[in-house]
Amino acid sequence: MKRLIHAWKRRPVFATGFVLATVVAVLFALRSVSMMIYWSDPDHRDQSIEGWMTPRYVARSWHLPPEVMIGAIGGSQMPDPRRPLNEIAADQGITLLELTTRITDAAAIFRDQR
Repeated sequence: MKRLIHAWKRRPVFATGFVLATVVAVLFALRSVSMMIYWSDPDHRDQSIEGWMTPRYVARSWHLPPEVMIGAIGGSQMPDPRRPLNEIAADQGITLLELTTRITDAAAIFRDQR
């Protein structure tokens, strides 16, 4: 403990930077562990697609690469990650059921190719 206090007194900027870097590293580690626990739960795998879900959520749940989701949604790039599927379907002038069918068909093709 004396070494830490001595370092703090001698080089306060360095010590502050070290403490901040440690806090950031711990936060990233906690977030990674929480995501790993969430996605390893079998209840979150291949969930039935609902309107509130985002393309990113569906891709993670169904273990699909972004390219498959982009192709299923019918765009050249992934839409805003916070946009739910029901809004994407409305923008395209299709029903959520049609979009869901596209996604499940693309997932089936992707899994067959693997």
